[in-house]
Amino acid sequence: MHFLCLSDQLGEGRSRGFSVDDTAVFAVRRAGRVYLYRNRCPHRGIPLNWEPDQFLDSSASLIACGRHGALFLIESGECVAGPCAGEQLTALDCLEDSQGIWLMA
Repeated sequence: MHFLCLSDQLGEGRSRGFSVDDTAVFAVRRAGRVYLYRNRCPHRGIPLNWEPDQFLDSSASLIACGRHGALFLIESGECVAGPCAGEQLTALDCLEDSQGIWLMA
């Protein structure tokens, strides 16, 4: 397991990026649940964010690729719009406990 952050460091409707063993990942909190994905767009294999910790669209309802505009469902990582429609982000197992948010490895 790899510790990512304290629970209160990822607010509702927010996203945050992390580096774990040279792998870029990001977390999103929606409806109280944390979703964790590899920070790699399936379209070109590049990072999704254009600024640190910015992985969501302006409404904070979808994950957005800042480079090509692809949009992904937070709950599943499925691309619903853009050049990689139908493809998915790589989901990662995470755990949230009294100590914080963890990547399960």
